[in-house]
Amino acid sequence: MLVLSRKLNQSIVIGDDIHIVVVSVDRDTVKLGIQAPREVPVHRAEVYEEIQRANRAAVPGAAPQTEQLQAAPATLKSRRQPPKP
Repeated sequence: MLVLSRKLNQSIVIGDDIHIVVVSVDRDTVKLGIQAPREVPVHRAEVYEEIQRANRAAVPGAAPQTEQLQAAPATLKSRRQPPKP
């Protein structure tokens, strides 16, 4: 895992088209802005895990799998905004 330190309004770039910006910091809560192409799904970890569970449950005869994704609790709201010009 890569660990980076960023300050308010600083960002990181993933690939050529995913930007993550520190929007605000308040005690133990950090708000991140994520700009990514529409075809790239962006979910909070607990939402992603629920989608994966639902997908596995929808496949008849599939054996249950052990959860291997471990993530810190997230309080971010998943909402997409169009890129700024």
